[in-house]
Amino acid sequence: MGYIAMKYLIVGLGNIGDDYVGTRHNIGFEVVESLGKKFGGEWKSVKHGSLCEVSHKGRKLLLLKPNTYMNLSGKAVSFWMQAEKIKLENVVIITDDLALPVAKLRLKSKGSDGGHNGLKSIQASLSTTNYARLRFGIGSEFSQGRQVDFVLGKFTTEERSSIDIAIDRAVEGTLQYCTLGAGFAMNYTNT
Repeated sequence: MGYIAMKYLIVGLGNIGDDYVGTRHNIGFEVVESLGKKFGGEWKSVKHGSLCEVSHKGRKLLLLKPNTYMNLSGKAVSFWMQAEKIKLENVVIITDDLALPVAKLRLKSKGSDGGHNGLKSIQASLSTTNYARLRFGIGSEFSQGRQVDFVLGKFTTEERSSIDIAIDRAVEGTLQYCTLGAGFAMNYTNT
């Protein structure tokens, strides 16, 4: 049958629907969309989301945007891991993070959910926190009780240029994770 490329599942977290496009909470979608675009990949509707398959340096990357909404992200992740027989160490979750300043990136090979509902759902579905996650800082400039409005709001014009630079860095860091391993990728991404 020949050589089968190593497979990776790269999941951008977000919510489907026009109301959520470009919001802080959907930065995970933006990163995987940018990754797909870099390789001219095409998105297709599949069970539990949209999938785009690209190849890079002998690796097959399955990019996933779950359509389960944030709180049920784990359902899509576990389904596609099983359907494509992807190992836990070959999964990368890309998510927004209120605890990080705007456009700051943190790639880790495991960690807590940090209060993020998408990560909570994935942890519940996979029964582990030992999966890679790339946390994308969206800042926390909101007044008390306004967190939901902030997270579902759009980046300011001033923030957008640093966001676009960070998206490129997140794409490159993800590719390094898949080809060079976690150590190299973390050194690159987390500076």
